[in-house]
Amino acid sequence: MPATVMIVDDELSMRTHVKMMLEGQGYDLKMLENGERLIEDLQQGHLPDLIILDVIMPGLDGFSVCQKIKSNPRWHAIPIIMVTVLDAKEALIKGTEAGADDFLQKPVNKFELKARVRSMLRIKEQYDQLEKILHFREELSNMVVHDMSSPITLIQLNAALLDTRIQDVEQKEFLDMIRMAADRLDSFVNDMLMMAKMEQSRLHLNRSEVDLRDMAKNAEKHFGIVAKSKSIQLTLELPDSPMMSNIDVNLFNRVFANLLANALQYAPAGSTVTLKLVNLNPADNAGHHLQLQVIDQGSGIPEADRQRVFNKFEVVTLKKKGIKQIGLGLTFCKMVVDAHEGHIYVKANEPSGSVFVVEI
Repeated sequence: MPATVMIVDDELSMRTHVKMMLEGQGYDLKMLENGERLIEDLQQGHLPDLIILDVIMPGLDGFSVCQKIKSNPRWHAIPIIMVTVLDAKEALIKGTEAGADDFLQKPVNKFELKARVRSMLRIKEQYDQLEKILHFREELSNMVVHDMSSPITLIQLNAALLDTRIQDVEQKEFLDMIRMAADRLDSFVNDMLMMAKMEQSRLHLNRSEVDLRDMAKNAEKHFGIVAKSKSIQLTLELPDSPMMSNIDVNLFNRVFANLLANALQYAPAGSTVTLKLVNLNPADNAGHHLQLQVIDQGSGIPEADRQRVFNKFEVVTLKKKGIKQIGLGLTFCKMVVDAHEGHIYVKANEPSGSVFVVEI
């Protein structure tokens, strides 16, 4: 399939001149008279492999058009060669700020144009191939994660059956640990599947009115066993008045679980992990009126890395850097909180540790 090249210039003579220089190269050449028409074509799904864009045009100039394209996640990978009669240094500065990939000075040299077009199309082809590989790997990962659900369910069912037959106290404690590990693994698998759905914009929130204090008590009851087994004190700090919020209960239960599991996994023995709920009265500038905090006394997270811990693409890098308190569970939390139009962040706990904060 031939590469599609869009030539955008308000002068018909210039559009035709550029087209003639590129004819015979096997490209699908399309000519557009202004930036507005280009944006309209892109919005309709006509995505080219390369755009040759004039700078000086009526209405939207080339810099503005370039900026619009590069700021749109669906279009930003399309390479743009800007063509201008402006001073080369001035055009280079403005074009680079707008996100242009290459530049040509008018009058355009035929051989230089052909070379720049070949170079940009080669880069675009490599980018498209990489996107396909990453998409395939993502689909394969999701399939593997999905297939893990069956053996995990089998472990949970057999553990439940054993629980009805075992009477020995010590053996029951071991069985509880197996069940908790299976539940944790099941939660991780579900998080991965839910993240895949959210990334494909298929997440639908099933909101209901709920008191966050009840959710906190249930989370404390479940993770109290884990805390006790690690000699960690798990405490609750809850307000006396109800903390009602319209949220997706299932998703937010997982937010509670992921933040507590993360804190307990890395908290040292003999320390305290605190689950705290705060009414924000009045609401903050973003309209958030409730705050959830999970406070630990672990090693903490350097200030420069506190936003990166929520990015799934940073997990491997940060682990190599020696930061332990990270994982895909935090990415899941951010996606859920974002879907609720909330805010999640981490700050330092003095004298040591971290405070993970969710505001909704």
